[in-house]
Amino acid sequence: MRKRFPSLSPSSYGAGWPASKRIAIVASAVAVLLAIAGVVALMTGGGNSHRAPDTAEPAPTGSPSSSEAAPRPSSGSGSVPKPPQISEPVAYAKAAAQMLWSYDTRNTSRDQQLSGMRAWMTGETTYADWASVSGQVPDPVLWSRMADQDQHATASVTEGHYPSAFKQALADDPSAITKAYIYVVTVNGKQQIAWTKGGGGAEERAVTLAVQCRPNHDCTLAALAPSVTQ
Repeated sequence: MRKRFPSLSPSSYGAGWPASKRIAIVASAVAVLLAIAGVVALMTGGGNSHRAPDTAEPAPTGSPSSSEAAPRPSSGSGSVPKPPQISEPVAYAKAAAQMLWSYDTRNTSRDQQLSGMRAWMTGETTYADWASVSGQVPDPVLWSRMADQDQHATASVTEGHYPSAFKQALADDPSAITKAYIYVVTVNGKQQIAWTKGGGGAEERAVTLAVQCRPNHDCTLAALAPSVTQ
């Protein structure tokens, strides 16, 4: 069986958000202790441990490489689209999910993939969890093997919404969002994968994202949650 780009499913998030980043993002999203309990449960998937991925969907390497930590600016972004100028959280999250589920090893190097993805991230380091995003990209050896097979994928998004726990937290304190303006959005869709000699397949996809949308600014991506919450 050919190796595929890792699925954005709970089994392939690796270590998930580092504790410090998760605390900062969740605390900023709700800003009050009364609301934080529900959102912590949302972002951590209720404390469930992640299943080990099977061999068809290899997990990303544990520690980010130097290219993951700081993609070379001169490498370009290949087929990775530029972030849209969108100020609405759900719309931006849908665009970000489609970007994350799409790739083309025929004309995009791994460094270019990482560089293109980095452009979608918030520049506010307090809230940016680059490791949760870069961890979706296969390690260099696997990317090279995928490129040998001209592997590529396109994606379509069916819907995006605020998970119920996040909506409840905001309903409990509507002003809580005004510190960091980070919104939690779950997106569902489908990924089409293809490789040489007519190989291919399609899979359902879902991801929960943290999106920062400050007033009078375009949205940016802050992090991916370690599990999907509807």
